[in-house]
Amino acid sequence: MNLRHVFGIALLAFIAGLPAQAQELPQAVTAKREMVVTANPLATAAAAKILRRGGTAADAMIAAQTVLGLVEPQSSGLGGGAFVVYYNAWSGNTITVDGREKAPASATEDRFQGLGFFDAWQSGLSVGVPGTPRLMEYMHRHFGILSWRKLFRPAARLAKRGFPLTQRTSDQVAGLLARNPDCDNRLFFRDPTAFEYFANPDCTAKAAGTIITNPDYAKTLQRLARHGADAFYFGEIADNIAAAVQKDPAIGGDMTAQDLANYEVVERAPVCLNYRGHDVCGMGPPSSGALAVGQILGVLENFDLGAGAPLDVDTVHLFTQAGRLAFADRGRYVADSDFVTVPVEGMLDKNYLASRAALITDMDLGRVEPGEPPGEFDPLAPHNRSKDSGTSHISIIDRYGNSLSMTTTIESSFGNGVMVNGFLLNNELTDFSFAATDSTGMAIANRVEANKRPRSSMSPTIVFDPHGRVEIVTGSPGGSRIIGYTAQSIINLVDFGLDPQEAINVPHYMNRNGLTSDLETPIPGVTLDYDADALAAALTTRGHNVNIRTQTSGLSVIQVKRKRPRKWHHHYYYDDGDDGYHRHWWWRPRKVLIGGADKRRDGTVGGR
Repeated sequence: MNLRHVFGIALLAFIAGLPAQAQELPQAVTAKREMVVTANPLATAAAAKILRRGGTAADAMIAAQTVLGLVEPQSSGLGGGAFVVYYNAWSGNTITVDGREKAPASATEDRFQGLGFFDAWQSGLSVGVPGTPRLMEYMHRHFGILSWRKLFRPAARLAKRGFPLTQRTSDQVAGLLARNPDCDNRLFFRDPTAFEYFANPDCTAKAAGTIITNPDYAKTLQRLARHGADAFYFGEIADNIAAAVQKDPAIGGDMTAQDLANYEVVERAPVCLNYRGHDVCGMGPPSSGALAVGQILGVLENFDLGAGAPLDVDTVHLFTQAGRLAFADRGRYVADSDFVTVPVEGMLDKNYLASRAALITDMDLGRVEPGEPPGEFDPLAPHNRSKDSGTSHISIIDRYGNSLSMTTTIESSFGNGVMVNGFLLNNELTDFSFAATDSTGMAIANRVEANKRPRSSMSPTIVFDPHGRVEIVTGSPGGSRIIGYTAQSIINLVDFGLDPQEAINVPHYMNRNGLTSDLETPIPGVTLDYDADALAAALTTRGHNVNIRTQTSGLSVIQVKRKRPRKWHHHYYYDDGDDGYHRHWWWRPRKVLIGGADKRRDGTVGGR
């Protein structure tokens, strides 16, 4: 380790330990060629370096994800899953890739019967078969151009040489340790390996700025670099995962090495809705993201939001009511479409959404019932539970115009709390309904079934302008609140003309068809300052029960602004079926990439 590296680590450690100071609101970052936004500066730097070397958005994502799994382990990693929305500039196609975790082949409907959430979360029963390593390989195989091995080097180096623990990670460790009755009787960080990695012997969290190394993670990355994702799904790592699940110190699970060997990602068609001339495309079932975001926007399209402002009482009221309607349908209809019939087209039908919008008045609707969208669907009961979870988001546009929106997760903070080969396992299966039927005996769509993927709220989204060109790449972590965060980022850009950072700085508001409409507590230097009490009072006169609370979004937003080209350009291409070489003339697009990162977390923008 040279002197420059030692100084760099010391500087990062010092910064990580500094207290937050009052400051001006963050400003948008601009670039001309390429851009990446992630929830951590080290991950952003790793991905930006790959882009500078000519890598695609898919290449850069792998570098970002492997670093995030190391420096932000409470949110995502190799032991979790992800959804990707990808625009391929060379073919003009948009796809979504489903890397969601799956239930083991032996899973049954009564999996969580009699268990509370905490006991289910901190157990081997909660672990789904991870999808992230296979998804990374799939994206590289289809859309990458740089060497697979090189993409793992930034994370492997950090794991060997060390990195400073962030304040956010330290605080979350402390919060979970505080839930234990005492240090000897731990449910949280019950795994000795994870405890030693994140905590001190006296059961306190390691302080922000502590230099952390993870040689086991470096070895895992080296195996993936040499042998591909098979190194994760077969052999020693797969055996270790299965053993850790089955021998969980709290409650053992039933995942086997064969479950890992059988895992595959699925490429699916995107789910899109046209909103005021912009095609908004995202991930369909098993995610509720594109459907719920699309329904919120489709309902709001029946109102003139642009006449107001983001924090006007009318805007907030309409957004909360649209959220109620969307979450009502989400609870009843959305689950893994490989197991249930989801009325995707019907839920986004313009006439259906107009009829739902007609239910909105000047007063809060209260808890609403799901509608009956056109199309086929199974007669199933709702699963309305909404909770907050630990997740991360990556947005990338490369020099070629390829665009990637990826939301990645291990579910709740630090997954199920068990560490294997340097990474944490997920607790994704707690996204299933704990009950198989409702009180009438009707089956719940999102019940546990063998090899099924649990319903998700992750909402990676790409928005296209009226000419069909990529205009916005957005998405956020935040559990079921992801849907509101993502939809709000879109209306802030499309309806109110804000830039990405301004859109992120607007305080959040939403209603997930629950008892309360939530307003965000303003954060100095992070969000716009506003009179939350006055807005709450105005909403109360409209029948809302208002809760002012902290909301931990992690939006990563890139917007493309295009300018008129200055001159014609041309290139030659060869066509063997015709008469040889041809010269093709075109206007080279002049564009500016504008990026925003959420300072509610540790988000940063990189680009040039």
